[in-house]
Amino acid sequence: MPRSKAHRIFRVFGWTFGVVVFLALTMLTRIDWRDYKEMDYYLETVAHLDTMDITSSSGEIWLVGWASTNATPPNPAKLVGYKPRGRYEFVQDSSFVKTMVISNGISTVAFLNYELMIVHPYLQGRINQAISESGLALDNVYFTATHTHSGIGGHIPGLLGKLAFGSYDENIVKFLEAKTLEGLKSAMSSRDTAEVFFRKTKADTLVANRLIAEDPIDPYIRQLIFEKRNGKKGTILTYSAHPTILNSKFMGLSGDYPNYLTKLMEQEEYDFSLFAAGTVGSHRPVATGNQPNDVESYAIALNRNLSENIHEVFPVEEPNVKFGKLPLGLRKAHFRISEKVRIRPWIFNSIFGDTNAHFDMVQIGKTLFISSSGEISGVFMKEWEAYAAEKGLHLIITCFNGGYIGYITPDNYYNYPLYEARDMNWFGPYNGDYFDEMIRKMIDKAAGQE
Repeated sequence: MPRSKAHRIFRVFGWTFGVVVFLALTMLTRIDWRDYKEMDYYLETVAHLDTMDITSSSGEIWLVGWASTNATPPNPAKLVGYKPRGRYEFVQDSSFVKTMVISNGISTVAFLNYELMIVHPYLQGRINQAISESGLALDNVYFTATHTHSGIGGHIPGLLGKLAFGSYDENIVKFLEAKTLEGLKSAMSSRDTAEVFFRKTKADTLVANRLIAEDPIDPYIRQLIFEKRNGKKGTILTYSAHPTILNSKFMGLSGDYPNYLTKLMEQEEYDFSLFAAGTVGSHRPVATGNQPNDVESYAIALNRNLSENIHEVFPVEEPNVKFGKLPLGLRKAHFRISEKVRIRPWIFNSIFGDTNAHFDMVQIGKTLFISSSGEISGVFMKEWEAYAAEKGLHLIITCFNGGYIGYITPDNYYNYPLYEARDMNWFGPYNGDYFDEMIRKMIDKAAGQE
């Protein structure tokens, strides 16, 4: 080979190698294994917790109102869940915004529920702004979602929204704003005095740990039940199975099993039913198939459990309300491409944008709701529930509160080559222990033990 030709080849190779090395150094880095308790974000969160402003009031009665508002778009929207699927081709189930307003005559809190996969920070901000501008007399708003993987997109801006979440459609956001306000006004106008009960029902045969089959599950349906003076009956309930029964190729708009379950409940015992996703991280439904008839069968089985496997019922007699918000600090993003290598945080942040990580807390009598911006694994729930019970509290955990930070799984899952533990554990390692500590501290805070 002539010397000049060899020289050119080596030059090209050298430049190529240099560019690859440069890009690798610019875009990739190693996992940060430092103890989370040594990190600034942990100390900041603990400081926020120490000074967390909890509003508390004691009234004499419970006042409750609710509303279901049809929020099916007038034109087909893009589906969100699994992977980009395009616009839905038919409406399997109408989509609803559900609202419940609870007051003790002094403080008024609203539970908002969307048949969406997540409530994105941008949507939460727009909804909160619309509520503020409406002049509605609400002291606190608690966001939830059913987590259906066959719901509408169009409400997530930025590059991530464009790539994976149905792009952005201002008309969809305005539509959801209007439907939320419509529901809240209707719920406020329907308020009546009510009796309140906490109920827990076992449904252990219908949920499984989809990561480690032999690991614990969260087997309970948890409810607050409201019986108005006029005889009408409503409920907020949670369950831990992912609403992922429908096939990923299914092209219809659907609320998956939560939609079918709440319809059944409203046909039988209840006038209103609001389903909020519980500790769904790592938990799957044990269904017979992946078609609409299988979703219906699953909902029927869950509904049967609600009447046949009641575990415990407690009246919520004291009209006491507490609420607060805890900003959650996180280590820099750890979006991994292998066990030991992650992309640099600036790349993750430019794609994913604001995560709005936080906890919300609402206490109704002795029932404590804690919402999470991460999809928490149900593996944690048994110990947290027992810890809350020691403090005299009934615990309900929900997710999708207007922030989103990926999955929160036990720390021993972190290096398993599993989707939830590696691809979707965006801010590890040690977030399992971190969340465990923060949840316990919030329970202490609610119980007055700081």
